Amino acid sequence: MLRSVILLAIGIISGHFALAQLPAVSAGTITRLEHFNSKFVTARNIDIWLPEGYSNQKPLAVLYMHDGQMLFDSTKTWNHKAWEVDDAISQLKIEGKIKDVMVVGIWNDPATRHADYFPQKPFETLTQIEKDTLTARLQMAGRSKEGFQPVSDKYLKFLVTELKPFIDSNYNTAKTPEHTFIAGSSMGGLISLYAICEYPNVFGGAACLRTHWPGDWSPVNNPAPDAFLNYLKKHLPVSGIHKIYFDCGDQNLDALYPVIQKKADKIMKDGGYTKRNWITRYFPGEGHSEDAWRKRLHIPFTFLLKKTTK
Repeated sequence: MLRSVILLAIGIISGHFALAQLPAVSAGTITRLEHFNSKFVTARNIDIWLPEGYSNQKPLAVLYMHDGQMLFDSTKTWNHKAWEVDDAISQLKIEGKIKDVMVVGIWNDPATRHADYFPQKPFETLTQIEKDTLTARLQMAGRSKEGFQPVSDKYLKFLVTELKPFIDSNYNTAKTPEHTFIAGSSMGGLISLYAICEYPNVFGGAACLRTHWPGDWSPVNNPAPDAFLNYLKKHLPVSGIHKIYFDCGDQNLDALYPVIQKKADKIMKDGGYTKRNWITRYFPGEGHSEDAWRKRLHIPFTFLLKKTTK
């Protein structure tokens, strides 16, 4: 059972950096920054999607999304599944439900993905024995060859001090937090939550789909969830200003999430969050794949990007 869950996580989530063909989109246009260089992380592709009818005359909200190679075109992904983000946003825009938005899809580097996305400050609160235990588990799963050390603080610096300034300089963007969002699933959900906690003055909303609270693939004697939750208690952004979305199913890898998610929900309530600025959705019978995320992507998108009337 554990082995099948590990293989599911390794395969479904990471994608392959070598898939370099530009994805086709059903609406809007997509361009790619090939091997975008950084002082903080390994070079990676950035796929930029612009909505239909985009012009430089109107500022756009910006949605930064992790695992960028899995977002748009199932014919170009390793498992022939994709979020189909362009379809979801375009339909919501036709229905008049969301503001104008562009998407910045940040490819993962499979060799560094877990270290890039694992929240660093919670990890640093662990004892050495706990760190060693977690490292051994990640080595068993093929996610760490040597001692495991998260580099998510550097990953977020890449997003905030390198990528975002580039996007803001080259596109007509609405640069304030209420127009800047971040989203991802599984480990991508975890790093999205970490991003809004670390940079609440940059990101106004985060969609944390199937947040991978365990950090590895076993709940037994696992110190990571408590470390993440304790961090969240201390660093949850001010309620009333930010929006945070969570969800999870209860099949395969998602079966690890509901118990921990309910503890996170209590932290959100205690922190003053209400249905105006926080949603957690549970989907019984649903598992851990792009198919599940694609079917309900309209929920977090509508929540984060809701069109406001003046």
